[in-house]
Amino acid sequence: MKTMIKSLAVAGALLTGLAGAPMAQEMPKTALKVVGAWGNLTQYKNFEQPFWSKEITEKSNGAITAEITPFNEMGLKGAEIFRLMRLGVIDFGSTVLGYVAADDARNEAVDLAGLAPDVATARKISDAYKPVYDKFYRERFGVQVLGIWPYSAQVLFCNGDIKGLADLKGKKVRTGNRTLAEFVEAFGGTGVTMAFNEVVPALQNKVVDCAITGTLSGNSAKWHEVATHIYALPLGWSHVMHGVNVKTWEKLNPQVRAFLQKEIAGLEDRIWKAAAEETQQGYDCNAGKASCTMGTKAKMTVVPVSDADKALLKKALTETVLPKWAARCQGDCVATFNDSIGKVVGLTATAK
Repeated sequence: MKTMIKSLAVAGALLTGLAGAPMAQEMPKTALKVVGAWGNLTQYKNFEQPFWSKEITEKSNGAITAEITPFNEMGLKGAEIFRLMRLGVIDFGSTVLGYVAADDARNEAVDLAGLAPDVATARKISDAYKPVYDKFYRERFGVQVLGIWPYSAQVLFCNGDIKGLADLKGKKVRTGNRTLAEFVEAFGGTGVTMAFNEVVPALQNKVVDCAITGTLSGNSAKWHEVATHIYALPLGWSHVMHGVNVKTWEKLNPQVRAFLQKEIAGLEDRIWKAAAEETQQGYDCNAGKASCTMGTKAKMTVVPVSDADKALLKKALTETVLPKWAARCQGDCVATFNDSIGKVVGLTATAK
């Protein structure tokens, strides 16, 4: 009897193992080409690159393979990604939404300066607005949105002492998008448009006094070598959008599409969960703390934030940033914001 039970158990285990195999076996061999975001930052190194080059192949039992190259290694600056996807030159691609703000003000909506003081709020905002992006990009660019995720909190790196927002007066600040420039200008500073990889020499040579980027992104890019202070006030999250050319997507086997959607959703969740940890790691590494494990230990001064400055940030959002954005966002843009993001954060956008 024991022998029979053992034999049945082994047979059952074999059948269970075989039952999970058909999905991978039924998916046709599929080779993909992907353009990722900044290759020198942890988001690409720890998430995008291993996901496409290793994880999806393992999870599909070898059915799906992919080659991924970050856009900066292709000689692109990021603003061209979705335009090239519309032309069918790029199939799967990622870029920072702030880089394409000039194409349409909707790209700024999820990351207006001061909109999300923490990563939990930023995720709620992103999820609420994702259907708006999917509709817009399908109609205008022929691109389907597959995921949106953030970098670490965007903060001020300054080559010189900074104690609070009042110190922005008279300073030249590199900003990654228009809404951040308007925020800086609200405090008497000057927003300077500059590519991410041009910031180090600009800070070093005092072309700019400060620059805004993620706490850990700045560490990875060695901003700590040319900046002395970080002001630890999250101004935004620099969202990355990952999408696919709709025509390419529709040509894929339905099972391949279902598999990729599920796995990319999981990647999106992991990056969001890591954002808070990476933000703190950015502070710890730039300050040279023993708790630094993700970056280079530096010797920067991390300046704490006053409650008064938190209130000033919100005031700048409601009185300057949001009204100016609403004035340049045409069509149903303001209405869709108020019906989605507005409900999450309790704000109503109206043009000034």
